[in-house]
Amino acid sequence: MEFLREIAHLRPRTNTFGAILRIRHNMAIAIHKFFHDRGFFYFHSPVITASDCEGAGQMFQVTTLNLYDLKKDERGAIVYDDDFFGKQASLTVSGQLEGELAAMGLGAIYTFGPTFRAENSNTPRHLAEFWMIEPEVAFNEIKENMDLAEEFIKYCVRWALDNCRDDIQFLNDMFDKELIHRLEGVLKDDFVRLSYTEGIKILEEAIAKGHKFEFPVYWGADLASEHERFLVENHFKRPVILTDYPKEIKAFYMKQNDDGKTVRAMDVLFPKIGEIIGGSERESDYDKLLTRIKEMNVPMKDMWWYLDTRKYGTCPHAGFGLGFERLLLFVTGMANIRDVIPFPRTPKNAEF
Repeated sequence: MEFLREIAHLRPRTNTFGAILRIRHNMAIAIHKFFHDRGFFYFHSPVITASDCEGAGQMFQVTTLNLYDLKKDERGAIVYDDDFFGKQASLTVSGQLEGELAAMGLGAIYTFGPTFRAENSNTPRHLAEFWMIEPEVAFNEIKENMDLAEEFIKYCVRWALDNCRDDIQFLNDMFDKELIHRLEGVLKDDFVRLSYTEGIKILEEAIAKGHKFEFPVYWGADLASEHERFLVENHFKRPVILTDYPKEIKAFYMKQNDDGKTVRAMDVLFPKIGEIIGGSERESDYDKLLTRIKEMNVPMKDMWWYLDTRKYGTCPHAGFGLGFERLLLFVTGMANIRDVIPFPRTPKNAEF
């Protein structure tokens, strides 16, 4: 598989990549059909943006400035006046914030497009350019959000089994003998719904009984893939939806719980993958949102329009993001995310 990545312009001709690319097409069709049949509207969010949705700062910059001769002000900051947009611009990390605006007008929307993260993550689960599906629904709260995520992912898996049977059988026989069994297993059971606090308790009990994790487990820690997979594969043996995370490890826009410590976030955890979906109920209270933006030092100049949606009439709303390639990893049984996208973009690699 590694050698084939070096000749990515030829690998679609192999049986394996023919199967993967046909499944990729079918999954895209399934996603549009699922939302269209349920009255959602497909909304196109911008690829070039001036706002950082996750507040993580790991964004690719878009510029027409001459990088050999940058104009700077007296503080040494780059002057963007002569740049194409007249301000700093980047490739989007998520269509969510724009999706929220659309949900206020259309009720239920979804975005499905390319997103970009300039993280130096050389792992089998990360890409610098990937596709993301992000539904957003007015008047949904966290429970409806979990229901939608479970229904959606089961629909996609069922579609794959019904419409790509030959290709899945091929991948099952050649790469992962458990693939079909695992796909059917997801359809069989309800997903477990578990609070973050209970999840930490289970992990701490496992450590007490002698289970070894590479990364530490404590309340307030951001769970690593090994922790997520332990809950799914060892403890419950089925997918888990983890909720009510500490607010410190989640984004500024998530609705705060009454305890003042946790937010109404949810992550859907899958076997072999770990987190496959991340979402939340959004904070609809203007003052709480403003306080959180200030606490997390999110630049206000980028956020005025987002706050306006709370100022000019708002309602409870919720949504989530599904990385398309993470879904494909699960459906194809591939071990590396670079093998489910035609031309992977990763640190130090932008070939073809």
